[in-house]
Amino acid sequence: MTEAVIRKKPGMASVKDMPLLQDGPPPGGFAPVRYARRIPNKGPSAMAIFLAAFGAFSYGMYQVGQGNKIRRALKEEKFAARRAILPVLQAEEDERFVKEWKKYLEYEAEVMKDVPGWKVGENVYNSGRWMPPATGELRPEVW
Repeated sequence: MTEAVIRKKPGMASVKDMPLLQDGPPPGGFAPVRYARRIPNKGPSAMAIFLAAFGAFSYGMYQVGQGNKIRRALKEEKFAARRAILPVLQAEEDERFVKEWKKYLEYEAEVMKDVPGWKVGENVYNSGRWMPPATGELRPEVW
């Protein structure tokens, strides 16, 4: 029941008295519904991406090759410098060796002075062939 019937006021007596109004499509109909998958065609193509990646890779490999040439030249320069100063370093090492050897012989003579028949500087494992010491130190225990 409507409010007009309940309160006894003039108005509609029933819903059936309402004018008939039905919703419908707009004039000309609705627009068609797009249900197909539509991917936008944006950005570079696959070939363009491939060529750009190939170009970047090629340029990178070229730079690696140039860096290798420079590194090889620097390494050769370093080795040439080492070869140039090698005689000086060897002479210094020989001088140090002779000084340490004389100190060692003096120490040996002092320690073995009471041993009859001991020859200072003679190797007990005498092979008749002189060999330089295997380590940088002459005798590590003598200090």
